[in-house]
Amino acid sequence: MKVLELCAGAGGQALGLDLAGYETSALVEIDKDACATLQLNRPKWNVIEGDLKQMTKHKFGAVDIICGGVPCQPFSIAGQNKGHKDERDLFPTAIKIVANHRPLGFFFENVRGLSTSKFDSYRAKIINLLVDLGYYVEWKVLEAADYGVPQLRPRFILVGKRNGAAEFPWPIKKRKSKTVSEVISDLMGENNWKGLDAWSIKADQIAPTIVGGSKKHGGPDLGPTRAKRQWAELGVDGMGIANEPPSFDFEGNPRLTNRMVARIQGFPDSWKFAGKKTSTYRQIGNAFPPPVAKAVALSMKSWLEVSTNKRPKRQPTQLNLSL
Repeated sequence: MKVLELCAGAGGQALGLDLAGYETSALVEIDKDACATLQLNRPKWNVIEGDLKQMTKHKFGAVDIICGGVPCQPFSIAGQNKGHKDERDLFPTAIKIVANHRPLGFFFENVRGLSTSKFDSYRAKIINLLVDLGYYVEWKVLEAADYGVPQLRPRFILVGKRNGAAEFPWPIKKRKSKTVSEVISDLMGENNWKGLDAWSIKADQIAPTIVGGSKKHGGPDLGPTRAKRQWAELGVDGMGIANEPPSFDFEGNPRLTNRMVARIQGFPDSWKFAGKKTSTYRQIGNAFPPPVAKAVALSMKSWLEVSTNKRPKRQPTQLNLSL
């Protein structure tokens, strides 16, 4: 199946679908460094650098699946929860592209905030617009830690299929979650750090959410004050990103390197990132974990083959939005 990805970022979702056996037809991304990252790892991918809002009528060729991580700031606490009033809300644009291409299905992800009661009406409006296009739609919040990612990273997942209403087979959770030390201890000990054993015991936990932030934010760090306190409990200094792992005689809480952060996000070491340290961190921090994307993509494969005569139902909404 051929995939068109919107707001592709550094390729977390694209890599997950690639690993699940999908063919990437085209990827749209506005950030120059993220585009360079995609080309660096998959030179044959058709990476289109540009503003998605200017591409609603663009013909991307044969497309079976449309997916993407439309900007999450409008629905996050950090983004002030402006929702549809936020200029960064690209859900209306994504829906127009779905209407233009009529794919077999779609798979969009966003922050957990979109699942909250504050956005009930807006969420229903999105679903109704997609139902009116002939799609059966489901949504659910999935926790990344349930799919092999050592991080508490809940994500809102919206899926849809065109050939009749049939329940989506949500991926089964893994029995055991990975921990930070389990995933990055080898990287933390690359310089034979004498404090590694003690640190590994302390970091044998699931990490808080990696926060990539936006270009309006300053340099790379591991998030707001509360998140930094949570990282400190794991023995990690969240005030910044290190260039190298701790030296042999380092004392105190070490900082993570970008490669460590990438592993915590579920990226393989083979996936390289273009750009300077801050740009790289933002690309990693804003990515959708590839293992979660792969799990959802595998479920979609069998789901899209199911065809029924049932018609999708609209959801009640009282909010009149101009999408």
